[in-house]
Amino acid sequence: MFALLSAARKALTQAVSVSGPRAEDPDGISGGVSEHPAKRTGTGRFAARRGLLVGLPAAALLAACTPGGFGGGGGGGPSINASAPVPVALLVPKGSGSSGDAILAASLENSARLAMSQLNGVQIDLRVYDTAGDVATTTSVTEQAISAGAKIILGPVYAANANAAGHVAKSHGINVLAFSNNSDIAGGNVFILGPTFRNTANRLTQYATRQGRQRIVTVYGNTAEGQAGAAAISNAAAQAGATITASVPYEFSQQGVIDALPAISGAAGAGRADAVFLTANAAGALPILTQLMPEQGLDPASLQYIGLTRWDVPAQTLDLPGVQGGWFAMPDPNVAAQFQSRYQAAYGNAPHPIGQLGFDGIAAIGALISSGRSDALGASSLTQGAGFQGAGGIFRLLADGSNERGLAIATVQNHQVVVIDPAPSSFGGFGF
Repeated sequence: MFALLSAARKALTQAVSVSGPRAEDPDGISGGVSEHPAKRTGTGRFAARRGLLVGLPAAALLAACTPGGFGGGGGGGPSINASAPVPVALLVPKGSGSSGDAILAASLENSARLAMSQLNGVQIDLRVYDTAGDVATTTSVTEQAISAGAKIILGPVYAANANAAGHVAKSHGINVLAFSNNSDIAGGNVFILGPTFRNTANRLTQYATRQGRQRIVTVYGNTAEGQAGAAAISNAAAQAGATITASVPYEFSQQGVIDALPAISGAAGAGRADAVFLTANAAGALPILTQLMPEQGLDPASLQYIGLTRWDVPAQTLDLPGVQGGWFAMPDPNVAAQFQSRYQAAYGNAPHPIGQLGFDGIAAIGALISSGRSDALGASSLTQGAGFQGAGGIFRLLADGSNERGLAIATVQNHQVVVIDPAPSSFGGFGF
């Protein structure tokens, strides 16, 4: 046990950043629960290293803030001439002085242009504006973009910036497709493209219920992010007809996890639950939880482990004993592989994990413009139920400004990812 515990602690220690994490997005990206490395602050004990975060999926890698949303109802949108090039403003975080932001900005633009090359005659006049990851600069360039004729705003990344862009755009009747996953800023004329905890929790909980796993214990970090993940799981369980039999928090430190183990064992052991749903990711508490929970008698062979985050990244996560046989959600692997291949062929390197959202935004905008309608970029068009085909599969925008993505359910077998329930190819009849 002590050798294994040491290995788990080593994995956690290697993931600790000097700067520590900040309070992250209250909604995670499907698969991830870390903010973008360029925007970390705070003094938490667990944090992902910059290099590790670059390998995480576009799930909760976006910066968190607490800006106000715009309420429901959707933004009306401008009138466009679909037979001429449609001006689209792309707001990227270049100019902040962070190399991470510069890499992300380039990937977002590259992905957007890759999508433009596949629009089959639809003409988009893409105009790129650097926000420097700054609210004041974002406000200024949003005004500039709209004055220059932009019919829709794609971006920015960070939540406070997206909130600022939304306020400016609202007064001009322009909609914003932000790269954030923070549902606090969604609504009105602001739509978020980042995958959310709610989406992931719904998909996994519905699948678990169909498999007879209806008594669930939630284990979450006592942080804003962990609490949001636990709330998403609770809401998903209520909708799916499952029961959260217990919710066990842990302080966001190695000792905090160890101290919570008796409570986790007491809640989930001896047949008191069918499944345990973890909000942790590989950069935080997942290694030590999946190492020590089985040693507490919580056998993954009989108690289903479920992860709110991606358990296939980084690849070393697949070797953790406790993730073997566990379930997690991921984008359609076949569609995602095709995007990765096209991007690699076009630009000679892999896209940033968040970069694919640039592709998704242009794919949606292009599909709508192809209808030829003058109101193609209005709220009712953006939220049409069929959705769009993105870099990781299907997705659609909702009237409340959030989104739904068609996700696959995967497990880990012999240290390999195996899809056990494929991602849907359309939203017709899918259980959202």
